[in-house]
Amino acid sequence: MDPNRVPEPLLSANPAPAGPGVQPFWARADKDGVGTAMSWSSQLWFTMAKGVITEIYFPDIDTPQVRDIQFLVTDGSTFFHDPKVDYHHECKPIHPEALGYRLTNTAIGQAYKIIHEVISEQGASTLLIRTKLEGDANLLKKLRVYALLAPHIEGAGSGNSGFVARTGAGNVLAAYRNNTWLAMGANLGFSSTSCGYVGVNDGWQDVIGRRRLPEWNYDCVFNGNIALMGEIDLNGATEFVLALAFSPGDADTPNASLTALFEALSSPFEAPAGSYSHLSAFLAGWQEAKSGWDFQPAAHATFDAARLFKMSCNVLLAHEDKRFNGALVASLSIPWGEANGDSDGGYHLVWPRDMSQSASALLAAGETDLPLRGLLFLAATQKPDGSWSQNFYISGKGHWLGTQLDEYSFPILLAHRVRVEKALQFFDPRSMVMAAARALIAGGPSSPMERWEENAGYSPSTLAANIAALVCAADFVSQEPEDQPTAEFLLDYADFLESHLEQWLVTTKGDLLPGIPRHYIRLLPIGDPALPEPDPDDAIMYLKNVSGPNAFPARNIVDAGFLELVRYGIRAPRDQLIEDSLKVVDASIKDDLPGGPCWRRYTHDGYGQTDSGGPFRDVGVGRPWPLLTGERGHYEFAAGRDPSIYIEAMEAFAGDRGLLAEQLWNAKDLNTPTINLQRGGATGSSMPLAWAHAEYIKLVRSVSDGKPFDRIQIVADRYLKKHKPSPLEIWNRNRQIPAIPRGRTLRIQSVEKFDLHWSRDGWTTVQDTNATATAVGIFYADIATDQHARGPIVFTFYWLDSTHWEGRDYEVNLL
Repeated sequence: MDPNRVPEPLLSANPAPAGPGVQPFWARADKDGVGTAMSWSSQLWFTMAKGVITEIYFPDIDTPQVRDIQFLVTDGSTFFHDPKVDYHHECKPIHPEALGYRLTNTAIGQAYKIIHEVISEQGASTLLIRTKLEGDANLLKKLRVYALLAPHIEGAGSGNSGFVARTGAGNVLAAYRNNTWLAMGANLGFSSTSCGYVGVNDGWQDVIGRRRLPEWNYDCVFNGNIALMGEIDLNGATEFVLALAFSPGDADTPNASLTALFEALSSPFEAPAGSYSHLSAFLAGWQEAKSGWDFQPAAHATFDAARLFKMSCNVLLAHEDKRFNGALVASLSIPWGEANGDSDGGYHLVWPRDMSQSASALLAAGETDLPLRGLLFLAATQKPDGSWSQNFYISGKGHWLGTQLDEYSFPILLAHRVRVEKALQFFDPRSMVMAAARALIAGGPSSPMERWEENAGYSPSTLAANIAALVCAADFVSQEPEDQPTAEFLLDYADFLESHLEQWLVTTKGDLLPGIPRHYIRLLPIGDPALPEPDPDDAIMYLKNVSGPNAFPARNIVDAGFLELVRYGIRAPRDQLIEDSLKVVDASIKDDLPGGPCWRRYTHDGYGQTDSGGPFRDVGVGRPWPLLTGERGHYEFAAGRDPSIYIEAMEAFAGDRGLLAEQLWNAKDLNTPTINLQRGGATGSSMPLAWAHAEYIKLVRSVSDGKPFDRIQIVADRYLKKHKPSPLEIWNRNRQIPAIPRGRTLRIQSVEKFDLHWSRDGWTTVQDTNATATAVGIFYADIATDQHARGPIVFTFYWLDSTHWEGRDYEVNLL
């Protein structure tokens, strides 16, 4: 905004000097609470951590607008309390069925506490904070309370402007960047106000940093990392309501946000039964949101009276956007946010894999509308080639632009589950499913990234999802006679993947556990597609995020991703290879924490808190993930064993907050003036992680039903009963295999229509084969071999659409 053209009612006579302020960062990621109103018209989400309200999102769930709101308290002379360090914090839900919170900050060394009740308005995008002061009456009369707001409008801490606004309802504070306004005010009004640059002349520096009553009274601040502060005009009162209202209005005026602010403050926060109040409307909205659900956990399926189950359902509901219906983000947090600035991404984005996990979990909890909305959102954001971005904003714009094949598979699996539950209504997902199957096949068989988003190659977890998805895709088109060839093609490709699992993913020379050299590995790395595929015994894997040497034998890098083969019904749970591989995993990456067993992602993982307790910054130390405890529970249940220890562990990991973290601290307790890490407690990575809550919900549903919820019956029927190995070897641009065993059928695939020109005798004799078309847009030609077949097979392509020859020959030897 031009400082010379500030509109009324904003003040601009006394601007803060010395901008733009220190480098902006976000708030810590291990949240005590996340919340929102269950209303499409309340497009606001809030988070809480360590005694303050942290990131607030508006009007979309992927757009943070505020870093934090905190309340500074002083008696004017003897103490100056920072809410992050001078209080003991307790954060509890206002009601077990709703995501509103009661935050109690009890002063250390002083006889008072400050209690905040935090909700969002049911009918508007406004945050409401009712605050009560309790304690020694004489002390309460002396207290002065300052609300300090750090705007990061439209996801940026830089380039913000702030103002004191003089209105007919008293002075309030406003901030602006680009096309978004916010306004903050209190029902008691502000007795003093100031705007400043963070780290230079903001309210925290004024009151806490210099331990004095505020002296600065700047009425505006331009184009920087800013903070706005208002002193609550208590005048003997011990209770007040603070409101923060947003509007996406135009660039000229804050009037829409000011009006929303005053409307919110004109209604009571709480009122007697039978009359309107913000709190009663908020709670009623949450009650209505789950009124039609038809599932309740069995008494023996949880060990906390279903407390975490209810919270997990609420957390997943709260992660849906309200303008782009069905969009579910991974987490309302920014991992290690206190060390990450404007250019660093958070988890408030859509990952198709995580989103499908969340939607499937809500289906398991008895909700059918949101999973269908999720499926519709995925169909709307699917790219023309059938793929999805690695992760993306809810608008569909990609953020990280990597390729993960399982992120094409999970939407197919979600479509299958919604269909099995008869919840598709009038939506036919076949077009989406077929396009996703095409992208999966065209991009494979190896994946440029596996689920940990770091390495390319063959991964057990990715292949498990892909095989299951292809079987489900075939089932979508198996009913119509004209679609039978396509269904058979999809099943052929699934069988090809399934038949190569042990070839690609099992070492016979593992060194991790004496006596068990044969086990699954995390990943077989794939490089040049024209070279022979490496042997799992000899391949070298290059890891990311680790300091020092990063090259390791692939045979000694393990994770528990092979359990997904059991989850979907591709391998039997008591398979000896599965059981042996688990022993290796437990010996290598298992941690026994105070709450129970938990597992790291893989050996030598570097994504996590450093040993000194510092934030992950390109390198670190991988820590255990609670969602992996859930995955182990699913496996143990499928194997006919008691999963109770894993359910209890997840409940313990959630603690009093009822939130599951991405990672847990697995070293000794670490307490310094700036670091507080407890063994078995959350690290600075994401919390809550929606995927972890989804794992817990589905595990509870499995135990309640007495059968694995994630088992896909058509997959299990195909692979757990007598099944012949596939005779196919696939050749495509991504897998230009130089040789195949005699007796196999060489299938040559492309996304372009072609005629295959080929020979078995060095072009002495030639054959031409028209590629077979499929309804998924993949073309293929088969060359069968037997034990007496001549070789090598040489071939080239004539591309029919562009009417030109490939211009080079390819060769496949017969072994």
